[in-house]
Amino acid sequence: MCTNIVERTNVSGGGRGAQGWFTLAEVSVSYDHPFHVQLEHALNIDFTNEAAGVGARVAVELTLESAKGTRQGAEGGRRPGRPV
Repeated sequence: MCTNIVERTNVSGGGRGAQGWFTLAEVSVSYDHPFHVQLEHALNIDFTNEAAGVGARVAVELTLESAKGTRQGAEGGRRPGRPV
């Protein structure tokens, strides 16, 4: 089910777009109809830096299962005592 809800927040990091690497400033996350992936619904994540222009954007569309796996991987990677 589409929620038409977009959550936005500031982020710190880097992303690689069509013109190369740029500093990330914002992220928008929604669960809605994707633009590219052939799915009814997807978790849509847009990393941007509006101050750097329209080329400073990385868009990601994930299945809900993939998004959950990505979250688990991120949480597992930051656990103290985990071997590298």
